[in-house]
Amino acid sequence: MEYLDLDVKDLESARAFWTAKEIQQQPECWRKTSAIVNECRQASQAFLAPLLAKKDLRIVMTGAGTSAFAGRALAPALTKVLSRRVEAVASTDIVSNPYQYFAEDIPTLVVSFARSGNSPESVAAVDLANQVLSDCYHLVVTCNGEGELYRRSCNDAKTFAILMPEETNDKSFAMTSSFSSMMLATFAVLCGENDYTKEIESLCKHSEALIKEINHPISKIASNNAKRVVYLGSGCLQGLAQEAALKLLELTAGKVVAMFDSPLGFRHGPKSIVDDETLVFVFISSHPYTRQYDLDLLSELRRDKIANQVIAVTSILDEVVTDGEYITIEGMEEASDIELLFPYIIIAQLYAFHYSLALGNTPDNPCPTGEVNRVVQGVTIHELF
Repeated sequence: MEYLDLDVKDLESARAFWTAKEIQQQPECWRKTSAIVNECRQASQAFLAPLLAKKDLRIVMTGAGTSAFAGRALAPALTKVLSRRVEAVASTDIVSNPYQYFAEDIPTLVVSFARSGNSPESVAAVDLANQVLSDCYHLVVTCNGEGELYRRSCNDAKTFAILMPEETNDKSFAMTSSFSSMMLATFAVLCGENDYTKEIESLCKHSEALIKEINHPISKIASNNAKRVVYLGSGCLQGLAQEAALKLLELTAGKVVAMFDSPLGFRHGPKSIVDDETLVFVFISSHPYTRQYDLDLLSELRRDKIANQVIAVTSILDEVVTDGEYITIEGMEEASDIELLFPYIIIAQLYAFHYSLALGNTPDNPCPTGEVNRVVQGVTIHELF
């Protein structure tokens, strides 16, 4: 048996089995996630409809690390779809500064993303929101039915919890299946008046084909040993770029400098990082207006001829894209940016995985000495006064 074209025995020997399996299994996890959302649709809408009817409702999406970036990726798109205020605030920010991030005492729905639901900040952010706000509700999206966050939510009338498929509770250090499945579930639940089953199945099929098609080419790109890697994306794709940078930083145990930005923001100083050992991925938006800015920066980077590689990631081909290196998501030419989040993150995960192996790292536990852990440790939660 193989995962990502690597034999299971070899993966186990390299301590890479779980990471490879959890990257490859994502489309099937999305199918199971879609089924869970459909099963709980009536209950979730009964909980959410009265909240969404509040004109001044604020939606805050929170989590720590990768879980925070799920919110960053979703918030801009959901703001447009829901026509209301949706913000992403990391639980690590909320815990240290609740009086700032919850300064407005208005009706608030806190959406908590958590793979384990056991990190100190995940639980504390919920407690602090309840303490500071007088009209607060919670949507908990988690992968661990035994986690503290999920267990506490089950008997709370102001909380609705969605438990992801068991296999999304990644055994690997890096969040892969958990990240994408929680994003999918949250978008589908908050936009619950619509049934996205057909769109999700199409997304799954195209992503399965993508993994087979690009796994080997991505491994070749990873073997080039870029010393610096930059991920760029606009709108919701900037949140994705942030997660892509973290994934590479985690799986290479910090041996590779990884950063993110928006294409427009990159010119304002951060572009200084580019040298002849730099690889730049530009996640191209499908929106005709935003796409223009992405392509302008893509062309500029190629004209500069400073970066070692500049790779466009896109679902739409045109002369600007094909004038250099690119990865295309075939069959998704009409996809929105929210749909592109899913195949785009697979590309980033594959690159980080193969680069980790190229460095001789152990992807399932890239920091075996324990300075960084799967569930964060060493956090003291102080009482709010």
